[in-house]
Parts: sequence; structure tokens; C-alpha cells
Amino acid sequence: MKERPKIDLGMTGYDELFMNDQERAESRLPRIYDIPLSEIDDFPNHPFKVKDDEDMLQLVESVRERGIITPITLRQKEDGRYEIVSGHRRRKACEIAGLETIPAEIKELTRDEAIILMVESNLQRSVILPSEKAFSYKMRLEAMKRLPGRPSKENGVPVGPDFSGRSRELLAADSPDSNTQIQRYIRLTWLIPELLQLVDDGKIALRPAVELSYLNDWEQEDLLNAMDLADATPSHAQAIKMRKFSAENKLTPEVIESIMCEEKPNQKEKINIRYEDARRYIPSSVPYSQTGEFILKALEYYHRHLERQRDDAR
Repeated sequence: MKERPKIDLGMTGYDELFMNDQERAESRLPRIYDIPLSEIDDFPNHPFKVKDDEDMLQLVESVRERGIITPITLRQKEDGRYEIVSGHRRRKACEIAGLETIPAEIKELTRDEAIILMVESNLQRSVILPSEKAFSYKMRLEAMKRLPGRPSKENGVPVGPDFSGRSRELLAADSPDSNTQIQRYIRLTWLIPELLQLVDDGKIALRPAVELSYLNDWEQEDLLNAMDLADATPSHAQAIKMRKFSAENKLTPEVIESIMCEEKPNQKEKINIRYEDARRYIPSSVPYSQTGEFILKALEYYHRHLERQRDDAR
């Protein structure tokens, strides 16, 4: 098979000798190429989801009407194909719109440089899921540690943990989150997928999720079962308690179930009813969001029925 020629991405110093100032300035502008979609691969382990949602439909319509306004960024691989550094959603929109090529800027980047740029560009999105931040921050920190110039030892002692702290400080300077918050997000990568999905869905808050990330996998599985039985998610205080029992090797399924059955301060004077149990008595025309209102009206009706029975008995 004939080897694919690589794109020339820059002018040599010899070429620049024969340019005027305007030509020299123009030569330094990004070069945009129309790259076939069939030659573009996803970025390996890309942590940001590309969804077929309303935003995607709007992007597809925009692409059909006006094309791609902002070119995507690609990195050429050793085999001559390309991988996306920035622009997964735009590439997907082009595929849905039926286009065969997409305008792209090709950058000469190492894998670690590409990871850093990929995370930087995606962190500018307006909506980012906790899981997306978790894995993207982790990928970027690992890439930063591998960059040339990182000291491997200091006075003969490995500096991995210390450098990790300094790396988070550097990352926090260019990110919307603080050093501490970045550390919290990275802890989420230790959650099993089912619990991490509950964090993305907003059913488990970040702080308790961080505490739960210190449980091992089978303890997290046991917690899922206990959550289903209790029809509740753990509070921050409950998560802290579970982490403590886990550190002492005492977090059995029975202990988890006992902790999950504890009454939370914000649950006092509340009654828990499993939705599946109540659904049998609720017409299918009543949407989930109006279930509570329907139950209150049903109780009010039943209360009036009891009052009429008492009046008739007098």
C-alpha cells in the first residue's frame, strides 16, 4: 500500500527569507484543509459525550445552512489518518448532515500535548457533566506529568505526589475549578459506572460521591442494592460514615443497609412511598411530575368520604 504523504504544516526559515512582511504574516496564519470524514478518528478515551439531543439537532441545521464556521482541530497520526483534538460534535453534525469533508486545522502535537489541548478546548463548553470533568482532569494531569522537563527525582526521592499537587495548581489556573475542586472531581473516577451515572443525573451530590469513591467495588455494589431497598441516596454524613467503616474493614452489606435506613435531618416529618407501589392507583394520563399533587387530591377526596360516612352514621 502506498504511504499517504504527510501535510506540510509550515514554511522553512529559508523560504521566509524571500517573503515580504505581509507574506510572512500570512504564512503564519492557521492553514485550513478540507479533510474527508472517513479519514478522521475519535480521540482515544475521549471523556466528553457527544449526544443526539436538541443542541445537536440545532447544530446539524446550522451546518446544513451555513457549513462549519469554526474549523475543527486535528492531529495527524503515524499511519497518515487523523484524530480529533477539538470538534467531535462538529464532526458528528457533519456526518448527520450528509457532508463528506470538514474544514480542519492540522496541528503537529505529541499525544500528551494533544490531550492538554483537547481538555482545554472542551472545558469551555457551557454544560459539562461531572464524569466528563473527572476523566478529562485526570487525563490532563497525567499528560502534564509526562511532559519533558518534569523532574523525576529531587535529592534522590521521587516527587510524584508533590508534583501532582503543583500540576493541579497549574491546571486550576486555566480552569473554572479550584485545585481542591479538581481533586474532588478526579476522585469520581474511582466510582463504579452505576454510581457515577447517578452523579451525572444529579441524584448524588459531589461531596458524598467523593466519600463513596473510597469504597471498593464490591462495597459500592452493595451500596447500590441498599439504595434500591431504601429508595434513597446517601447523604454526605452517611457517606462519611461508610468510608470510615470501609477503612476499618467493617463495611458489610448489613452495615450499609443500616446506615441507609437512618433518618436524615431533611427527611423528618416526611413519608416515603415507592413510586412503583403508588403507580398502580394513578391513571396513566397523570405525568410523573404531577404524581404528588394527584396523591394529595386523592387523600383529600378520601378524607371527605370518611367525613360523609361519619355524618351518615350519626
